[in-house]
Amino acid sequence: MRFASALRTDWGMKRDYRAGRRMISPGETAVVRQSALLGGLSEELTAELLQHSSIRNYDRGETVFLQGEPAHRAFIVLEGWVKLFRITHGGSEAVVAVFTRGQSFAEAVAFQNVTYPVNAEAVTDCRLLRLDAPTMLDRMRTNPEIATAILSATYRHLHELVAQVEQLKAQTGAQRVAEFLLNLCGSESGACTVTMPYDKVLIAGRLGMKPESLSRAFTRLREAGVEVRSNHAAIADAAELRAFVNRDRSEFWRKAE
Repeated sequence: MRFASALRTDWGMKRDYRAGRRMISPGETAVVRQSALLGGLSEELTAELLQHSSIRNYDRGETVFLQGEPAHRAFIVLEGWVKLFRITHGGSEAVVAVFTRGQSFAEAVAFQNVTYPVNAEAVTDCRLLRLDAPTMLDRMRTNPEIATAILSATYRHLHELVAQVEQLKAQTGAQRVAEFLLNLCGSESGACTVTMPYDKVLIAGRLGMKPESLSRAFTRLREAGVEVRSNHAAIADAAELRAFVNRDRSEFWRKAE
């Protein structure tokens, strides 16, 4: 069994090498070109950076990197979902962020020659582009637009972090869940059904809630036309749910009195 496992691991490494060095598809290249990190670069410079990058497939639950490891790579998600998290002193998991197709992560630390401040794990089976930080730093000396791209990606992460803090301060748990569902729905109005991309424990952590609070939030959303069954949520009217999200938090407090 150990020998078979070693063979699978060796084959996996060879497969990753071939895919990473020679076989990025046109569709994946389009994903890279739309990312905050590389989207503003010329096609020529992007192609050069891709020659020095690699692609790897990760199984669900597999570690991408650990907190404290040297940050030699930045990543762009080509398929699937990845979470960043830390383990608290009490042993629980604190979710920092979740990323999916077209989103980049770890660029800020990778280009500072420091260690990763969080852990990264594949939430689903996923495929990641791994950018070599030393190569990008070397090219930055003659291509200042790379520095602009890094700043742009870092700003986007900061903007998203500010939005998360605003959600925690200004929205009820049910409103945060409703906005999460609307982001998956993508429709402005009308009925839609969304599939939650990862388990409810992670959704709760991502939204700053406990799992039991998430269950209560799903119950609360029934009055806004949302029915949740397993990992599917049926939304009666996206516009009505958006109105629920935009209601002032104080309205819910007055109703509770």
